[in-house]
Amino acid sequence: MARDRVNRSAKGPGQRQLRVSELLRKALADVFLRSGVEDPALSGVVLTVTEVTVSPDLRQATAFVMPLGGQSQSDVVDALGRHRKFVRGEVARRVSLKFMPEISFKLDDSFDESERIDSLLRSPKVARDVGSDQS
Repeated sequence: MARDRVNRSAKGPGQRQLRVSELLRKALADVFLRSGVEDPALSGVVLTVTEVTVSPDLRQATAFVMPLGGQSQSDVVDALGRHRKFVRGEVARRVSLKFMPEISFKLDDSFDESERIDSLLRSPKVARDVGSDQS
């Protein structure tokens, strides 16, 4: 029985985790859009919630955020960390769960990573290698 539990978690998130993640992502986006978090670092900043991951026991959630335009990224994540209890309470009003997970915020660096990979793929050295394979 314990082996089944290990194998299930090794496969990736379950259906319930994915459903809760998406509910939390939508609720967080609504909180950032409608209810203002009073902090100078967040005033006038438009936030994008790109992804929310939830632990298998649904007690911890990590929200990946990106300020529009990438301005003052670390200040924004720090401010969200300071106001995480307020944000958690606002999310709890919008989502009906037995237990509301603790939410931590991280900067989403997937945009930077995709830009780096794109620039590598467009480099002359890679283009030359790809061109020789197609001949």
